[in-house]
Amino acid sequence: MPSFKMHGRNIISIFQLMGYKENDISHSTAWVLSKCTEMLEIFIKDVCGVVGYKWEDIEISVQEYDRGYGITDIEITDNKEFFIIVEAKRGWILPPKEQLLKYAKRESFKTSFARNKVIVTLSECSREYAYHNLEIKNANGVPIKHVSWKDIHKFASAAYLTSSNSEKKLLKELQLYLRGLVTMQNQTSNEVYVVSISSGNPNECNLSWIDIVKKKNKYFHPMGRNGWPKEPPNYIAFRYKGKLQSIHHIEGYVVTKNLHNEIVEMPNKLSDVPYFIYNLGAAIIPSKEIKTGNIYANGRVWCHLDTLLTCDTISDARDLTKKRMGY
Repeated sequence: MPSFKMHGRNIISIFQLMGYKENDISHSTAWVLSKCTEMLEIFIKDVCGVVGYKWEDIEISVQEYDRGYGITDIEITDNKEFFIIVEAKRGWILPPKEQLLKYAKRESFKTSFARNKVIVTLSECSREYAYHNLEIKNANGVPIKHVSWKDIHKFASAAYLTSSNSEKKLLKELQLYLRGLVTMQNQTSNEVYVVSISSGNPNECNLSWIDIVKKKNKYFHPMGRNGWPKEPPNYIAFRYKGKLQSIHHIEGYVVTKNLHNEIVEMPNKLSDVPYFIYNLGAAIIPSKEIKTGNIYANGRVWCHLDTLLTCDTISDARDLTKKRMGY
């Protein structure tokens, strides 16, 4: 089959012809929801728990204007069981509370007799990140839920098997489109997040950073602040004393504002920001000495697992990884 390009870029999904702006993504998603009932059912159940309605009563609209109360990205309602307003963003962005409060005051939304009303924020942010970083959890009594673009991708996958052939084509097109626009975490990714830890202790803690890793099999960092990851990596590695010490698969994690809940040696108090606390798998110890190389003292880098185990320095592994990735 011939390849198709637009402005020098390979086009693999019809939705790419729409464009790559926020409205383009939300309109493409709304179109698929309107044509693929299986995916729409999954979405409605996820955000408001409603099942059992008449498909012919549902209306999906985009760019609905209400003077003084903004333009909604997507509205989904049967005006009986549910009324869903979706505010979509591209990237790790959450809408401000002022925008969400305006949506709750829209005349059509306020006067609707729908039993279940919900405002949905849709972006790359994970649900956990949104839970801790949305300014409000409800707007004038209307609950605010969050869905990520990765969730939309998963909904399409879940709907695929039981959809018609024509619907399957649309679902596949949407998935290809989303993969090119948003970050899709690969659960089999071999990327390792390499961090530097000191022999000192965290504030008000009688365990050292090294002991937290080696004795507790845990590690923590702020969620998405000051360059820290907004989602957990699959692997994390620790360097200290000038060299790579160990690599660990992250077996699980929790998000908390009180580190004491998971590490009793930490002070029992709430922080201003949420933290990831990782449960570390068994240590992978390098078979040779791998020095730090050209990385500043507190620098954090990403490396492919194989490069980290075969290069002579962490900085060489970082550079080779970047070369592979085309950076």
